[in-house]
Amino acid sequence: MNNASQPAGSELRSTYHHGDLRSALVAAGLALAREGGPQAVVLREVTRRAGVAPNAAYRHFANREALYEAVRTAAVAALSQSIEAHMEAAKSLGDPQERARALLAAVGRGYLDFAQAETGWFRTAFAFASGEQESAAPSTNPPESDVPALEPGVSPFALLGYALDAMAEAGVLPLARRPMAEYLAWSAVHGMAILIIDGPLRKATPEQRAALSLRLLQMVETGI
Repeated sequence: MNNASQPAGSELRSTYHHGDLRSALVAAGLALAREGGPQAVVLREVTRRAGVAPNAAYRHFANREALYEAVRTAAVAALSQSIEAHMEAAKSLGDPQERARALLAAVGRGYLDFAQAETGWFRTAFAFASGEQESAAPSTNPPESDVPALEPGVSPFALLGYALDAMAEAGVLPLARRPMAEYLAWSAVHGMAILIIDGPLRKATPEQRAALSLRLLQMVETGI
């Protein structure tokens, strides 16, 4: 906790004084998003926590929307890290079918765990500041013959695609059902996440949530 005599966000000032104001602003925005979700990322409060005047933000961001987008991008990256952490154990499995199933389940667990553990960041990751939301165009192409290696820092959507490609390559998912499978799996797991953090399942016990999540991931695997 901050000392009562210490201004909120003063821990970021040393970063700014070393010349990285942009990172300090994004870090302050992430702190606000973690506490209160996307609506908490207000330019004046971000700059106050970074220890600079509001106009200083325009040295690095054209407007509030640009600053918010940087914060949102960082929240998406944190979600990817949660998913990748869950995928690590699955990658070491020797049997291709077992590995593929474990990868897909790990994506879902990482997604649902992040939504509950970092609800503010999760909401921010999917709240766009203005304009049209960007999304990957649905692909109708079958996966490549070999599942490519993952590059660090890829998006949650790409991680899901990687797991589904592994499913198709291992023969668990028929090739004819691979196109656009990301959207079906994503819709199901994201819907469960929203029910848990904002819907009627927010009052469910941890045991009930865990049981429902397990059933959901099993349904996704067999139903796509």
